[in-house]
Amino acid sequence: MLDCAIVVPARLGSQRFPRKLLQEVHGKPLILWTADNLLRIAPDVPLFFAVAEDELASALEKAGHSCIMTDPDLPSGTDRIAIANREVNARQVVNVQADEPILAAEHISQLLAVLRSGPDVATLATPFDRAADFADPNKVKAVVAENGQALYFSRAPIPYDRDVKGGLPPQAYWHLGLYAYSAEVLEKFLAWKASPLEQTEKLEQLRILENGGRIGVGITASRTIGVDVPEDLVQLEEFLAKQQ
Repeated sequence: MLDCAIVVPARLGSQRFPRKLLQEVHGKPLILWTADNLLRIAPDVPLFFAVAEDELASALEKAGHSCIMTDPDLPSGTDRIAIANREVNARQVVNVQADEPILAAEHISQLLAVLRSGPDVATLATPFDRAADFADPNKVKAVVAENGQALYFSRAPIPYDRDVKGGLPPQAYWHLGLYAYSAEVLEKFLAWKASPLEQTEKLEQLRILENGGRIGVGITASRTIGVDVPEDLVQLEEFLAKQQ
């Protein structure tokens, strides 16, 4: 059994930006930017891709990456990772989104530190600094208790500050879609049915909260660029151009 592995869920059927993972960014598919970056920032952690389509597997395997085929109809990325981990067989699993190509090593280390502090699941969030981002339903909000445990996640702009009109309330946190779990929690996740709030918000982490699970949230100042919509791809291209 592996002590820890990174498993990246990947499918082409994104509703907001179909086939985005094969969109070329400076001559290379987006998913290969993510793969190459993970090899750079976490070279000692085994890396696997839990993929839904042969086309994705082909692109990744040609570049030397390990793929596990999963059912395209699985309801969430966490379901996909849980199924894949039955083959990977890791005690702890880090979930990196396939459309997050600029993570830093500190994101991975902080995630694992939060997980080892005792919650069922670990994730990260960063403070919002723009009211427009806080209002954007594509940017998920995390409401975090004083003890670092997640109270709720939403696409709505919460917490709502009654006295701040149009500004940012205190503790307005942008959820970064990164997770770390134990193998046992992943098996529990598979056993739970998709929950009502999960289905309403289209946020799989709510299945954990609705079933009494504890999600620890690490607060980081280090931002990422996740590609949810075509406009995000433009932002990523501009960022990468500055790095070259």
